[in-house]
Amino acid sequence: MHADAHAHGSGAGTNRIAIAFGITAALFAAQVVGSIVTGSLALLVDTVHMLTDVAGLGVALGAQALVRRPPSGRRTWGLVRVEVLAAAAQAAALLIVALVVVVEGVRRLAEPTEVPGPLLLAFGVVGLVGNLVALAVLAGGRGSSLNLRAAFLEVLNDAIGSVAVIAAGAAIWLWGFQQADLVASALVAALIVPRSVVLLRDTGRILLEAAPAELDLDDVRAHLEQQPHVLAVHDLHASTLGTGSHQLTAHVVVEEACFHDGHAPRILDALQTCVAEHFPVPLEHATFQLEPPGHADHERPTHA
Repeated sequence: MHADAHAHGSGAGTNRIAIAFGITAALFAAQVVGSIVTGSLALLVDTVHMLTDVAGLGVALGAQALVRRPPSGRRTWGLVRVEVLAAAAQAAALLIVALVVVVEGVRRLAEPTEVPGPLLLAFGVVGLVGNLVALAVLAGGRGSSLNLRAAFLEVLNDAIGSVAVIAAGAAIWLWGFQQADLVASALVAALIVPRSVVLLRDTGRILLEAAPAELDLDDVRAHLEQQPHVLAVHDLHASTLGTGSHQLTAHVVVEEACFHDGHAPRILDALQTCVAEHFPVPLEHATFQLEPPGHADHERPTHA
């Protein structure tokens, strides 16, 4: 039942990303024309940003398909981490876009470019409408995976960029304030950076095998040691495999008699049920090594 639900959720996520990809690709083509015609830095930034969105959504679309591939003898967890790599790549690309904006903005301060306000406004409106449609498609699934979250954030940033382009176009058209184009481009860059950093932090935690943020390993250890016949827990590790999938391993010292009276299997069942149901993060991939007292004395130092 769990596998069926996961497959269904993955299929829905793939459909959402595919629709958003189509909308964003069409908008990108339109904005390429707009940035050439208007010469606007704000629109150029939004276009480059949108190119990153198109590439990112394409990678996310491929990642959704790869994540559903079954495990193999060499890839025992399947390709579950592909979505994490895809999200990290998107965040890194957005940071590069922000750097390009800063460099080009400084250049244009020295060499101002005249931008037609009405055309800039029109292209900004087209971009905003398209982005709002894509956001509506992605909104329902953004909490279900890092992949969808990254896709949603990219399109959200693009929508905010379109608002900045509209504001710049209106300011140039109504008041002749050409510097509005530079202000709008700087605003887009400023909005890109913090969201990208947060996404890089979250994906970095997973790739570095950090324990899930919602999980306190000291609490896990204390709770496991409260189980009947459990004397101590050591070599405790927890990490995130991918969205909604976490693993835990631990060496559990139990009373010597449990290995002779057949009680050890019941202890194992209790431990697995505990970590799967008791904590904020369900640890369904749990591996426990049951040990008699004194076994840790001759384990390698890495198992201390």
